[in-house]
Amino acid sequence: MSYWLLKTEPSDYSFDDLESDGETVWDGVGNNQALLHMRNVTSGDEAFIYHTGRERKIVGVARVTSDPYPDPERDDPKRVVFDVEPTRRLDHPVELSDVKTDRAFDDWDLVRNSRLSVMPVPAKLWKKLLKMGS
Repeated sequence: MSYWLLKTEPSDYSFDDLESDGETVWDGVGNNQALLHMRNVTSGDEAFIYHTGRERKIVGVARVTSDPYPDPERDDPKRVVFDVEPTRRLDHPVELSDVKTDRAFDDWDLVRNSRLSVMPVPAKLWKKLLKMGS
């Protein structure tokens, strides 16, 4: 199993929306590096849902429920999507400012490449972030 961080603008689609819907197609990603990451996602992987914009925090955990497949809304074989379902909301959202002040995260894409909307989360950092959010 792999771990991921998925960014979303909460005014477009929030973790509340995901909980309400019960499942969604994770789409709308156009960045080449993020799309490369999306192609490596597999059913059963887990992902943090990160609210961008003014919030800038990890708010919940989701499970990937499908392997990547071509985006049915686009006529572009490079564009893929996958399905996710909510697992749980974090007791304490993990603020970006807290991540940036912890040296353990210095080499992670959330700190180094803030524009990337889908990124892997190393298992060691996943465990640390879960602890920070509980």
